[in-house]
Amino acid sequence: MNQHRTPRSRTRSLVAELAKPSRLEAQGPLAARFIYSLRLIAAHERVSRDPVPELTLRLGGVEIAAKALFLSQAIASCWPENVHVSRFCCCHLTHDEATIGAMLDAAACGSHADFEASIAGLVRPDRIERLWDGALALLTAEMRAA
Repeated sequence: MNQHRTPRSRTRSLVAELAKPSRLEAQGPLAARFIYSLRLIAAHERVSRDPVPELTLRLGGVEIAAKALFLSQAIASCWPENVHVSRFCCCHLTHDEATIGAMLDAAACGSHADFEASIAGLVRPDRIERLWDGALALLTAEMRAA
């Protein structure tokens, strides 16, 4: 008996969609700024430097820099494996960056349900509130600075 099934068109289209990398410009402004922050933090970690001074310059304030760093640390502690980021100059997103972008876009819209849906099955349910609180703290800091 043949156990192999031919993939349905929905499955094929989903796999094809996953194969196409998301682009940074498709993200909302909060998500795009945070993804750049993640990349900058990763670059500084590789050379054992403190990212806060440069984050402060690029993001326009120490509060935003601190909230971005806090959220990046919360993500790192809640993610099931190391977060993969693209190079700072790359316009394509890794799957992790695309997921984080969707998470932040949902937070920017105030949709807790969409936020949870963006990381469902990836992050343990008991860790979602920590990420939600970090995303809202970053959003609040960004709005105060605007």
